[in-house]
Amino acid sequence: MHTPPDPTPPPSAAPQVPRSDTGLQLLERAQWRDSVALTSQPSLRIATVAGMQAALSVLLAVLLVHVSPWPHLVGFAALGALSALFGRFALLRLRMRIVTLCAGLMALGVLIPSLATLAGAGPATMLGVMALVAGAATLVVSHWVLGGPGAVIIVFATGAALVPAPDGLTVAARTLAALAGGAVACATCRATDWLRKDALPHLELPPPVPPPLRLELLVALRITVAAGLSAWVAYLAGMPHPAWAAIGAVAVMQGAHLHITMNRALQRMAGTVVGAVVAWLILAQNPGFGTVLACIVLFQFVTEVVIGFNYALGQIAVTPSALLMTHLAAPAAAVAGMPVERVMDTILGAALGIGFAVLFSTLDDRRQLAQLLARESGTRH
Repeated sequence: MHTPPDPTPPPSAAPQVPRSDTGLQLLERAQWRDSVALTSQPSLRIATVAGMQAALSVLLAVLLVHVSPWPHLVGFAALGALSALFGRFALLRLRMRIVTLCAGLMALGVLIPSLATLAGAGPATMLGVMALVAGAATLVVSHWVLGGPGAVIIVFATGAALVPAPDGLTVAARTLAALAGGAVACATCRATDWLRKDALPHLELPPPVPPPLRLELLVALRITVAAGLSAWVAYLAGMPHPAWAAIGAVAVMQGAHLHITMNRALQRMAGTVVGAVVAWLILAQNPGFGTVLACIVLFQFVTEVVIGFNYALGQIAVTPSALLMTHLAAPAAAVAGMPVERVMDTILGAALGIGFAVLFSTLDDRRQLAQLLARESGTRH
């Protein structure tokens, strides 16, 4: 008796998707449309509370250090206070564990490069150290399921500590300032986390589960290479802040899928351009300490409220916040050129991040993107 052929193709017959095709697919109209679309927030109330907690933590940490005998360390205190950004959707007790762990990670992000500069590491070596921190932070954040904003904030702290430390006392002072900011974040979250309590039962989010260790290590390796190469390209091109290129690459490569990576890259570039203009307009007025701090606090709050709707909206607010923090930590920095440098470094890092994401993608990654775009095309027709 004749047996009809099996219509299911064998695994070897599964469609092959070349990387060149994937690169072109990422430029399709549907991808651009997704990048400007607004999405619904899991909880606007929780986003608002998280914004308030982060803004209040930064405000209190900066004021605490500003009135201390070490006001020049306000930038590192502000960085430590950003640990309040983590764990916004976690249950109350787990949230405190996450914020405490992240406060320690932020301090390590400052300590490690500071020790490297103390040991005499040159600029190129320091960028390698930053890349290693990016990979290690990616692995830790994923394995401990610490959630957003992910490793990019720790890399941001590392970038701020690339300035050479002349002695061990400076290393200790930087690290303690970051720890002090983290302690303020822990205290602020503990005192105000009850504001999230009523919204938590209404969340409809899948339980956070770490991916297999092999995949975590692969992703961490990808980000290490991408961060290092992005920073070195910016350094060799003579850009004054190559660390920002590494931050841009890490930010876009944190996306779980290729289409998310492309979305984040487009959104980060567009948002950074607008945000840099806002920062330039503020800095051009030669604002005093109080004005700069007030703007940082305001932008930090706005960032956390709007970033869930669209990543670009968050970048419009977070870019002036980051530039103003840099100005607060180093008032002598060139005001006119800093926003432009931020834009150029971010665009370079985001573009390289896309390239590395495609280059390091697996066949499953590329197939998933092709299937997603095919479904979207079928829906439109």
